[in-house]
Amino acid sequence: MMGPRPGGPAATKAEDFRGTVRRILDLLRRNPLRLASVVGFGVLMVAGMLSIPTVLGHATDLVIEGATADGLDFAALTRMLGLAVALALATFAITVLNGRTIAKLAQDMAFELRADADRKISALPLRYFDSRSRGEVLSRVTNDIDNLTQTVGQVTQRIVQGLLFLIGVPIMMLTISPLLTLVVLLTMPLTVIAARVIGKRSQPRFAKQWATTGKLNGHVEEMITGHQLVTLFGRQEQGAARFKAHNEELYENTVRAQWVAGLLGPAMAFLGSVTYVLVAVVGGLQVAAAVLTFGQIQAFIQYTGQFSNPLNMLAGMFGQIQSAVASGERVFEFLDAEEQRPDPADAGTELDAVHGKVAFEDVSFRYLEDEPLIEHLWLSAEPGQTVAIVGPTGAGKTTLVNLLMRFYDLDAGRITVDGVDVSTIERERMRRRIGMVLQDTWLFDGTIAENIAYGKPEATREEVVAAASAAHADHFIRTLPEGYDTVVGAEEGSLSAGERQLVTIARAFLIDPSILILDEATSSVDTRTEMLVQQGMVALRQGRTSFVIAHRLSTIRDADVIVVMEHGRVVEQGDHDALLASGGAYARLYEAQFAQPAVEETPAGA
Repeated sequence: MMGPRPGGPAATKAEDFRGTVRRILDLLRRNPLRLASVVGFGVLMVAGMLSIPTVLGHATDLVIEGATADGLDFAALTRMLGLAVALALATFAITVLNGRTIAKLAQDMAFELRADADRKISALPLRYFDSRSRGEVLSRVTNDIDNLTQTVGQVTQRIVQGLLFLIGVPIMMLTISPLLTLVVLLTMPLTVIAARVIGKRSQPRFAKQWATTGKLNGHVEEMITGHQLVTLFGRQEQGAARFKAHNEELYENTVRAQWVAGLLGPAMAFLGSVTYVLVAVVGGLQVAAAVLTFGQIQAFIQYTGQFSNPLNMLAGMFGQIQSAVASGERVFEFLDAEEQRPDPADAGTELDAVHGKVAFEDVSFRYLEDEPLIEHLWLSAEPGQTVAIVGPTGAGKTTLVNLLMRFYDLDAGRITVDGVDVSTIERERMRRRIGMVLQDTWLFDGTIAENIAYGKPEATREEVVAAASAAHADHFIRTLPEGYDTVVGAEEGSLSAGERQLVTIARAFLIDPSILILDEATSSVDTRTEMLVQQGMVALRQGRTSFVIAHRLSTIRDADVIVVMEHGRVVEQGDHDALLASGGAYARLYEAQFAQPAVEETPAGA
């Protein structure tokens, strides 16, 4: 692929914590029934847990009254204790049901996010993937989604429970002692301040942690896919050094994030201890003054614990929550990425019978605004012609056919097929008429027959075999253990590079395209196979317009038109003999490629 590959943007700080949280809540609201069930179960669970301290407080008062009066009312005490046990069992059962509901809610969100990510990948322009490593994109679609949804599953119940406690506990406290309730609530501003201060310091660190995770994954993916070259050039130590640098950066960012977030737990514990001491002192004085009973102060102290437990629990998960929000931010950034420009509303032109006249009319294009690549290019191909495009690396050869395929939109000018502007044709309709074979072979995990039929899934086995025969791939396929049913994949090593290329060429044969694009299509095959493929290409090109990008000039000598490009411009065009005779850019390329170095004879005895 021709063009710049600048590094993708990496998050360095939290851009919108609240906005990200709101979007996470919006995702949860996509399943209102389960979300309502979570809230409903939470209300029942908290109601049961709030009732238990009051019941136990009454039981304590019965015991104290029995010790100071005529005797203990065992029947009343038994009823109170039985009620407490029943409430505890009911609360346990509701908690179990709620946990299962939350697990389904979180996985529903994960399912929808993955589906959204899959749809997004199909809608993103090629420019997006050119500017980012595959490992970075993969990290957002897998690691960040998993981190987000797993954390949502773990904290949703606790958050719902905590919010209900923060509402219900003060109400129960007020029924016992407004004065003690005021003492407890006085510590709340300190808690909020601590959470805000620590949160502002930790969130940027979690954003850096997950951005570094993406860089590390990108490096690992590169080292795995390029393992042979890394080994060949002895770059293991350099690769290990880069991995170490990324790993150390991830280690440092993670430690800093977790350490800062971990400060909230001790801070909450300290404030809880202060609150407990104040309640014990003031409550003891009220018991001594006979304002409260022992059972009431016992219940109030339990409520104090219930009030601080959700805060302490959330403080303990604070780092995990911050990490999930950072992941959510990266996921939403991916889902919000600018999609390829939609087809115009009037892009309904149908190409029923394509003759193959292709014209580039004053076309200009650049990847970056300040770096022109193709400027004011004019080029035409008549129906059935084979147009070879040659030139030095970076001249814009591959970019030219990418523009024809509408992988990129033009900055100026237009491209026509049979006189019709391709921008007025739906991309899918346009691409159905074009066959493309790239230098880099791509096979998905499946059988050879399925790979050949990728562009025409409804093809019969006879059609698949015919296409393979035309590409001179039938013979080697039949020698495989399972023939056409042999399973191959993206990293399958059972096929040579040349054999994999023949499969992709057969794929192009099968769809019977009107326009053919060959981007170094024979560069991976041996000389004998190349001759066979060239013979097949001659048959395939009959009646079809073909664009052939080649560095090996021997493969395009019979082209009808050879176009020589330099710096995004057509500097020469003509047939092989005419261009050689002109002594221009093509002749220099040809001479440089085929000239034999002179061998000087060394005099005897020298």
